[in-house]
Amino acid sequence: MKKHRHNPIVQITDQRIEEYSLRMTTVESERIKELVASSRSELDYIDMLSGNLVGQILKMLIRVSGAKRILEVGTFTGYSAVMMAEALPEDGEIITIEMNILYQELAERHFKMFDVENKITLMKGNAQELIKDIEGFFGLIFLDADKVSYSFYYEQALKKLESGGLLVVDNVLWNGTVLEPSDHKAEALGQFNGLVQQDKRVEQVLLPVRDGLTVIRKI
Repeated sequence: MKKHRHNPIVQITDQRIEEYSLRMTTVESERIKELVASSRSELDYIDMLSGNLVGQILKMLIRVSGAKRILEVGTFTGYSAVMMAEALPEDGEIITIEMNILYQELAERHFKMFDVENKITLMKGNAQELIKDIEGFFGLIFLDADKVSYSFYYEQALKKLESGGLLVVDNVLWNGTVLEPSDHKAEALGQFNGLVQQDKRVEQVLLPVRDGLTVIRKI
């Protein structure tokens, strides 16, 4: 995987179990499959795609919670945004933020192709600056951006999350390296996980799904 190209990859879940889990999970829609194929044709690495297990969890959380307004920090090529849009009602809305110019271009193209209900708005720029100025509250926020800045985004997200709203955070295990951090991203993620665990404003569960997914509920 790109993020650990120079380090050994830790398989958090037995690969056979993960493959079995995928087979037993609702399959991606045809437009999501096309989006994955398009991303793969444009990029050398697409390991930053959330993947179907995470995508289906997001869709399930949206449907169960009844969230209608979603904020995503970190768009990549648009996979998770389109996934979540599929679960939203007709009057639902997703605001997603991306700084990387190449990813912006790919996401824009995918949104034109696959966001047939026009539910997604792409904000271009530095999320640390943009997130402060976004108005209103959200029923669900998905955080999948710069790992070193997770603690900053966490505090900003709580300010914009409805009471009882959900904050879903990806890559919190960083291929298992949070157990013995050896780089600044693993260290930052370990600190973030500890911050959430001690925070009395929320309740949370860290799921060893794919690269680690934390679901946080604002009390």
